[in-house]
Amino acid sequence: MIALLEAKRAGLLARKHWVSNCIAGIIVGVVALPLAMAFAIASGVKPEQGIYTAIVAGLAVSILGGSRVQIAGPTGAFIVILSAIVAQHGVDGLQIATLMAGVILLLLGAARLGAIIKFIPAPVIVGFTAGIGVIIWVGQWKDFFGLPAVTGQHFHEKFWQLITSFPQMDLMTTFVAVLSLLIVIYTPRIPRMQRIPGPLVALVVLTLVQSIFQFSSVATIGSAFGEIPRGLPSFQLPEISLNRLVELIGPAFAIAMLGAIESLLSAVVADSMSNTRHNSNQELIGQGVANILAPLFGGIAATGAIARTATNVRNGGNSPIAGIVHAIVLMLVLIVLAPLAVHIPLATLAAILFMVAWNMSQPRLVWHTIRSAPKADVLILLVTLGLTVFADLVVAVNIGVVLAMLHFLKRMADSVRVEPQSARALKREFAADAIQVPAHVAVFSVEGPFFFAAVDPFERALEQVDSNVHTVVLRLHHVPFADGTALSALDKAVDSCKRKQIRLLLSEVNPAIRRKLNRMGITKKLGASAIHDSIPSVMTMLDHEAQLADANGIATETATAQS
Repeated sequence: MIALLEAKRAGLLARKHWVSNCIAGIIVGVVALPLAMAFAIASGVKPEQGIYTAIVAGLAVSILGGSRVQIAGPTGAFIVILSAIVAQHGVDGLQIATLMAGVILLLLGAARLGAIIKFIPAPVIVGFTAGIGVIIWVGQWKDFFGLPAVTGQHFHEKFWQLITSFPQMDLMTTFVAVLSLLIVIYTPRIPRMQRIPGPLVALVVLTLVQSIFQFSSVATIGSAFGEIPRGLPSFQLPEISLNRLVELIGPAFAIAMLGAIESLLSAVVADSMSNTRHNSNQELIGQGVANILAPLFGGIAATGAIARTATNVRNGGNSPIAGIVHAIVLMLVLIVLAPLAVHIPLATLAAILFMVAWNMSQPRLVWHTIRSAPKADVLILLVTLGLTVFADLVVAVNIGVVLAMLHFLKRMADSVRVEPQSARALKREFAADAIQVPAHVAVFSVEGPFFFAAVDPFERALEQVDSNVHTVVLRLHHVPFADGTALSALDKAVDSCKRKQIRLLLSEVNPAIRRKLNRMGITKKLGASAIHDSIPSVMTMLDHEAQLADANGIATETATAQS
């Protein structure tokens, strides 16, 4: 259900909840202001575009999303993707790609694929978020230390240029940046200031310092971008052509994939903090609408922001009212305070992003995972992290998921066992039935999912059947499912057994697998009497056949003697 309607049904839109939600919305709006500008600048667009995004996306997700307390806007995770799109396709290209990503998210939600986050393993998520944190951190060195602009497409090229340009560091810019970073870190530790956002304090203090002393070597929003326009954004439709749509399909899917992952992660975090349960499909629909509307009003890509959502919950937000108030606060800032932003030092925004990068990279979690997690998980994490930094985020996630999938398949295949069962073990299992296993019968128990990666142990087991065995019984009582490859191997085993004049019987086959056997024609090839519900049923049939054979043999001998 849409979060706003769900909140109304739960009574959270009543007047008694207004004060707490309005307070939370004001605090979140104050927190979002410096972050929105910083993320926009780091993404290669103007600072006001970050504010536009926070306003439009914040309203859309609060009204149409699937979480009562989700706060949406530009986030640090998008910086890597968006800056690359701007560099290659320009701001118009970014807005078209964002609009396309919104449509993709809308379709994912409509197709009820909101559970997509469950298929991204934790080491992959930790790896790519840590990699994004590293890229953001290094990417802010230029503004933090006042270094010259760098060129190059790849991380290692930019990194080396920054390292070699450190002798040109501007001391005043570095001083402003370090002071900003200290304020961001230590403001929450000062008594009675825990509820005041450190980034806001740093922004206000250093903006005042810069406006008073006018340090000529310190770059500001005014010197880099000019004055932020006062007022709300206007509707503007980007120039869309078929060629541009085709060339931006890849970037659009990258934005949609990352937006889906981060928004659903944020919603999960919000659920754990507020004891709620979000609707993942509706959340994707809300994010889709947000990313369709944001570029139409001058914004960029948006998603659920974990830090701002957590701030909302911690300050008493429990309904979409808080997200709507947060957007209204940002509107008022644009209308009233926009001209004052010209003195904001870029070094202060870089310091804020330093903290964002630290929190995003989660160094303690990465180190804990490396020290304590299974080796395969550590390898997946490190590969994803390395590819995120040195190659591409989409490549990193794809390869990380593939590695995790292959590791899972190997573990599943290793868990499949095809083991012979002795007559003594079967008698112990079916003692009440006084079961008798003839000497020429071999019984194998197949345990685990019978799929393509488990075919090898099955084939090896059948190859080891003794030459004096005339009947092989396969017990499938512990096989939950079987895929086409495994059933094809079983079909070949039937043919192989026929050539060797070995009878193949199946026991304890579940209904789903039995339907597949019928559809593939294996049941017909085996014969109507070849599939049984239990081992005692198989042995009873074999015993009955043996008695008939003995009776026929005696009758034949008697007839021969009489003749």
